[in-house]
Amino acid sequence: MIRKLLLLPLLLPLAACVRNPVTGEKQLSLISTQDEIAIGQQAAKDVQQSIGLLKDPQAQQYVANVGMPMARKSERPELPWSFQVVDDPTVNAFALPGGPIFATRGLLTHLNSEAELAAVLGHEIGHVTARHSVSQLSKAQLAQLGLGVGMIIEPDLAKYGGLAMAGLQLLFLKYGRDAERQSDELGFRYMLEQGYDVREMEDVFRTLDRVGEAGGSGRLPSWLSTHPNPEDRLEWTRARVAQLGRNLEQLRVAQPEYLRMLQGMAYGQNPRQGFFRGNLFLHPELRFQLEFPQGWQTANQPQAVLGASPNQDAVVGLGTLGGGLSPEQALQQFFAQQGVRALEAPVAGLPPATRYFEAQTEQGVLRGLTSFISWQGGTFQLIGYTVAEQLSHYEPAFRATFTSFRELTDPAVLAVQPARLELVTLEQAMTLEQFQSRYPSTIPLAELALINGMQPGDTLAAGRMVKRVTGGTPTSPR
Repeated sequence: MIRKLLLLPLLLPLAACVRNPVTGEKQLSLISTQDEIAIGQQAAKDVQQSIGLLKDPQAQQYVANVGMPMARKSERPELPWSFQVVDDPTVNAFALPGGPIFATRGLLTHLNSEAELAAVLGHEIGHVTARHSVSQLSKAQLAQLGLGVGMIIEPDLAKYGGLAMAGLQLLFLKYGRDAERQSDELGFRYMLEQGYDVREMEDVFRTLDRVGEAGGSGRLPSWLSTHPNPEDRLEWTRARVAQLGRNLEQLRVAQPEYLRMLQGMAYGQNPRQGFFRGNLFLHPELRFQLEFPQGWQTANQPQAVLGASPNQDAVVGLGTLGGGLSPEQALQQFFAQQGVRALEAPVAGLPPATRYFEAQTEQGVLRGLTSFISWQGGTFQLIGYTVAEQLSHYEPAFRATFTSFRELTDPAVLAVQPARLELVTLEQAMTLEQFQSRYPSTIPLAELALINGMQPGDTLAAGRMVKRVTGGTPTSPR
């Protein structure tokens, strides 16, 4: 793939014009439909591996059931569409080339009806049908080449090839005003064709604006980081609704059905999957801790926890291995990879299955240190690497991280649990403040108002289902 990307500037003059399936106009494209699909499928696998899917079959099926009918009635029904939820607390959704569409767990917890979900998914379908990702893909691919040490060819090393390798398209695809407006228009039409109340799109934009103001953290960028949000976006929606000139009261909102799907869903960060306190990584489920160098950028991914140097020219991390290999067998398999060889240098003060290595990549030669250890009935790999000439500079940092690996024994950390959504059906009307007093949440009132699509001081009607957040354990330093 890297060789292909490097040729893009040379191929640009030879690119063919293709007809945009939405506008009917011809547009310059470097990517055929076949290649678009292939790129999207590979990126979807990267997303699943590096971010991880939500382990909630009910929620996964619900999202697919909302998105798929709209996609099948779009201008590109033949694409291999898929709709999945990634287990990330950030409020976002994103479309990959050729049909894969993802929503985050954080987005689901902040929406309040099936119609709102349809508005978001319809918008993302619009990016695909209008081929917006194809027009931006060259920029994203070229950006991938600038990630310092880059991605190593060999699959066993690839998961350590940068902190944002999962679905780079989603990190770099920031669409312009015209593309966003077109996707809004398409999403509006798609949801209306499926009988959803298009007025709910206004609530979505209000919520996303408020989320952007409140901030948040996760493995992914926020919606506003990838979707420029002009101030007149709400006006566009209101104008489209007014132009319909019809009674919308019979259109589908499906608030109770949607909220029931959220019952018990984790809210915010899930500390059971590991979390950072400063540069110290703690993993309650696997009962270990690992300390990263000060000032390094860190990322917690399902298969690896990583740290990248400030100059983005070195990576250190810990990954899990499958296959039931012993540390010695895993080390042997590591050096059986094409382009990877052991360096003749002693390794003192580290586990027996530790070696220096050199790897030939398409960006140049990398050198580093790797160690395989047994833990919790499996084999883990510690690895640190950099460009060949920088190994002596970064080796002390690699060693310090390796030797910091140890059992996690803090009872409070081992017992940490995620907060979860709980639904309350009101027997009588009350203000949001009264609700917070009667049904306490572990989040502030302003945040409680946000996830319920309300404002502090609003009155909640009798019979309404209201979200609150219960449980959870603080993960910040004490």
